[in-house]
Amino acid sequence: MAIQHLSDDQIRSWSRAEKDAWWFNNVYQKDMPQLTARSAVTGFLLGLILTATALYIGAKTGVGIGVGLTSVILAFALFKSLANSGLARDFSVLENNCTQSIATAAGYTVMPLIAGLPAYMLLTGHIIPWWQLMVWLIVVSVLGVLVAFPMKRRFINEDQLPFPEGRACGVVLDSLYSGNGDEGLYKARLLGKVAGLAAVYQALVSDGWMKLIQFKILRMDQWAGMKEPWHFHERLDDYYYSWAVKAEAWIPKILGTELRTLGLRLTLDMAMIGVGGLMGMAVATSCLIGALLNFGVLAPLMIQLGDIAPRVRLDGTVVPLNRAEIVNQWSLWWAVTMMVVGALVGLLAKPELFTSLFKRKSKAEAAASGPDILRDIELPLWISYVGVPVLGFVSVWLTHTFFGVPWLLGFISLPLIVVLTVICANAMALTSWTPTGALSKITQFTVGALDRSNPASNLLPATMTSDIASNASNLLSDIKPGYMLGGKPRHQALGHIIGILAGTLSAVPLFFLLFLPPDANGVRSTATIVSDSFAFPAALQWKGVAELIAKGISQLPTSALISMAVAAVTAVVIEVLRLRTKGRFPLSSVSIGLGVVLPPDSVICMFIGALLFWIMHKRNEADPKSAGFRRWVEGAEPICAGLISGAALMGIGNALINVLI
Repeated sequence: MAIQHLSDDQIRSWSRAEKDAWWFNNVYQKDMPQLTARSAVTGFLLGLILTATALYIGAKTGVGIGVGLTSVILAFALFKSLANSGLARDFSVLENNCTQSIATAAGYTVMPLIAGLPAYMLLTGHIIPWWQLMVWLIVVSVLGVLVAFPMKRRFINEDQLPFPEGRACGVVLDSLYSGNGDEGLYKARLLGKVAGLAAVYQALVSDGWMKLIQFKILRMDQWAGMKEPWHFHERLDDYYYSWAVKAEAWIPKILGTELRTLGLRLTLDMAMIGVGGLMGMAVATSCLIGALLNFGVLAPLMIQLGDIAPRVRLDGTVVPLNRAEIVNQWSLWWAVTMMVVGALVGLLAKPELFTSLFKRKSKAEAAASGPDILRDIELPLWISYVGVPVLGFVSVWLTHTFFGVPWLLGFISLPLIVVLTVICANAMALTSWTPTGALSKITQFTVGALDRSNPASNLLPATMTSDIASNASNLLSDIKPGYMLGGKPRHQALGHIIGILAGTLSAVPLFFLLFLPPDANGVRSTATIVSDSFAFPAALQWKGVAELIAKGISQLPTSALISMAVAAVTAVVIEVLRLRTKGRFPLSSVSIGLGVVLPPDSVICMFIGALLFWIMHKRNEADPKSAGFRRWVEGAEPICAGLISGAALMGIGNALINVLI
């Protein structure tokens, strides 16, 4: 059935009480199952899996990926198949929505683990104990849920804001359950087939999987005389370099620096191709420009001038130049400037995000409110009014106890939570974009201005405020499809908390296994967090800002200061052009900066993915009845999700095998 909604005139003229009564009488599905045991278990299990893929992609790219539509399609296909086989009753549309809400909430828990928390560990050299990570993540994330619900009544019930990403989930759910269910099964099969192919490829290029199969299962080291497992090289240029070294052939260089040192490698990474397909041509092209400008022009020049040079450790050993050294020594500064200035300009250009802070009901609207018809299905406001101060105090206490952040700095960050969450929620409501990266810098610079002596003191309050704002905003986006379809808000709040538990239980152990593996003596080191496989660009950005606050810009090389000034001006120009052209200007300053901190081979793969899907979309969009349109236009997101999930899960498995075997 068509989703019912109010007209623009009704949204403007009706009071919230009238809107609530209309929704209760026309949309609310009073007796339809929603948060059932099976929807909770399914969402929990999907959350465990999808959190792993989000952590994998986030560690590689610094970008959080949405898993809402993926979980919708998977849950629909699972229970539709079971229902067709007579093994289970089919999911209701609200059970599916609750499942996606749980799974999506789980995926959001990884954000501090790919940004602020690893930045703290890299900066201090201190590994946070796993149980402290879990406790802190759960408390801060639940605080985000409690902050969200008073805002839910304003943003969703009263203002009826669009929340494009959440609305898309609602439309897809409605089409699956009231339209052609075969279309949902087709997309699920498409996702499954692509994920299977991506998984097979990832296994073939993984030393761990090949070692498991060839040595542990087939015992080829015993009867075939193999000493090393055979596998394809994911980096395709390895074949050329192997031959070139033996043949003493030409090794490509830029201004005397090898392309390998610069990180300019030719890699075939299925997950990054999928990420590129989701991000689109504008973002992928901007990332590519940033990567090529930095690693193809600026970095070789700075190496030649001596502003980027091999470091000498305290023990006298030399740290050779590589991509990470280039970024940390010089490139990070202009990249961070480009991202922060660009994000803040875009944020300041939307005054409605700030003016909404001061929007109040008129007296007539307040008088017309009357009794609350939704009091028995909404999350009671007293829970937020009591819970937010209590959990706010607990979060400050934990941040002080676990990380040594002074009490005063923790309490100063608390008022920022409400302000930043309102801004973030408005941005999510209007654009499906949560500017947590830019907003976190407000907390970093505010706290850093009070205490420059300890860089970690601004990282943790900023991580706390941005995680709360992100959780609250994304919860509102998750509630939107439930509101559209007539779901009970209390159930979605409980579902979000279940998702937080699932995400924490999945993400924290994986973080230790993948990025903090013990050495032969059982000792873990923060030196293993950033690697060629996992660049942690978001963490490097946070760490760079903290170091900049602590050191002051006067300690940087002159060339870095010049690059920062040029980057700031360029970011302003690009964002102004984007605003003047209403988004048609093809470049993004934030994405250009992101392309610098990402590994260049990943950026190239993402561009290839974006280009591939853009070409296939253009070739097939003219004929909506063709198989190509169904596969490459309507099925683009399932294909991308399949590439990401298949490659990511096998990549995680490979890393675990190398640690455990």
